[in-house]
Amino acid sequence: MEGIYLKRICDQLLREKLEAKGAVLVKGAKWCGKTTTSAAIARSAIYIEDPARKKQYLEMAEIDPVTLLRGDVPRLIDEWQLAPKLWDAVRFEVDKRDDFGQFILTGSAVPPDTSEISHTGIGRITSLLMRPMTLFESGDSDGSVSLRALFSKEHEISGTCDHSINDIVFFICRGGWPKGIGRSRKIALAQAPDYYDGLVESDISRVDDVERDPERARRVMRAYARSVSSEATVASLLRDVRTDDNDTFSENTLRSYLSAFRKLFVIEDTPAWNPNLRSKTAIRSSDTRYFVDPSIAAAALGIGPNDLINDLSTAGLFFENMAVRDLRVYAESIGGSVYHYRDKSDLECDAVVHLKNGKYGLVEIKLGGDKLIEEGAANLLKLHERIDCEKMNEPAFMMVLCGVAPFAYKRSDGVMVVPIGCLRN
Repeated sequence: MEGIYLKRICDQLLREKLEAKGAVLVKGAKWCGKTTTSAAIARSAIYIEDPARKKQYLEMAEIDPVTLLRGDVPRLIDEWQLAPKLWDAVRFEVDKRDDFGQFILTGSAVPPDTSEISHTGIGRITSLLMRPMTLFESGDSDGSVSLRALFSKEHEISGTCDHSINDIVFFICRGGWPKGIGRSRKIALAQAPDYYDGLVESDISRVDDVERDPERARRVMRAYARSVSSEATVASLLRDVRTDDNDTFSENTLRSYLSAFRKLFVIEDTPAWNPNLRSKTAIRSSDTRYFVDPSIAAAALGIGPNDLINDLSTAGLFFENMAVRDLRVYAESIGGSVYHYRDKSDLECDAVVHLKNGKYGLVEIKLGGDKLIEEGAANLLKLHERIDCEKMNEPAFMMVLCGVAPFAYKRSDGVMVVPIGCLRN
C-alpha cells in the first residue's frame, strides 16, 4: 500500500470548502491522514515539524510570518499550531488577496497558547474535522447501502455481507489508521498501541505545555475505555481512576486530563437528542462517551481481537464506538450530525442522524444475531410511537446497524437491517 493514496470522504468536502473560503483548517487526531489528504490537494507546502527546518520556521513565524505563506495555492501549512502567529498572518493575507482557496492549515491539537491569536478568522477561515478511516474508506464496506439515499424517498435497499465476528473484532482493534490499512495483521494491529503509547507518554503534556503523569494518563484512558458507549459521569470516571481511598487524584485533575485528550481529538462524546414527544417523558441530557476510534479503547485496556471474542459484551460496546465513528463521517459529508437518545424509562436510540434540513434517521447499533436485531427494532418502533410527528418530521428511516448480518433488507415493520459492511455515505 506504500505510495498509494487511499481516497477519503473528506476529499470532496475539502475541495468544496476551499472554493468558498480563503483558508481551511483541517483538524483531527494524529495519524488520521490530515497531512496526506491535504498534500494531495495542495500545490505547495511547508511542514513546521521538519527537523531540518523547524527552528528556522519558528523563528520566521515570529519575525516575518508572511514569508512562510508565499507559494503556489492552495498552500499547505502543516502543524500550524506550533507557530500560532501564523493564524493571524493567514487571516490577514486572505483579506489582502481577497480570493478563495489560498491556504490549508493542518493540526492534530489545539494550540497550547491562544494569546497570540487576535482574531477567530470567521469569514476567512473555515474548518474541517477529519477522523480515522471508515470501513467504506478502508475497503471493508462495499457501500451498497447509502446513508444519503436513506434520506430520500427511495427506501428500497439490498446488499450482502460476509463479515464474521472475527472480522469485526479485527476491524475494531485495527482501527481506521491509514498506516494499518492493507498491511499484514501483525502490522495493522500494532498501529493503535503505538499511537496510544505516544499519546500518554508525550502528547498529553505537549498539547498545552502542562506536565502530566503518563501513569495517570493511562489510568484515565483505561477508565474511559471501560465506560465507552455509556453515559458515565465524571464522578463515576473518577471512582474508576482512583486506585484506593487515599488516592489524591482530584476531580479537577481528571477534568484537566479529559480536556487535554479532547484537544488532541482523542475522545469525542455524542450529545443528547431532544425531540418533541407525545408525552412529558423526561429526556436525559448526558453525553455518551466515545473515542474518536475504537482501537484506542482496545489499546488502553491492552486487549486484542481474541480478548473481544471471549467477551462479546465488551465487543458490542466497542462495536458501537466503531459504528458511531463511521456514522459521524457519513453524516457530516451530507450535512448532518449524530446524537444519542435516552429517556427516564431507559428507552434509548444509539444514534440519531440529524440533517440541517430537519430530516432525521433513527439507528440502533447491534453486534449481530436475531435476538439483538429484534431488540433493536422494537426499541426503534417504541421510540417512533413517542415522537410527536405533528410537531416534527416523521423519521426518514429506522435502521438496525449490525456487525454480523448476511443481508441488508427492509423488514415488514419498516425497520431496515443493514450490516456495517454495506454502509457508506
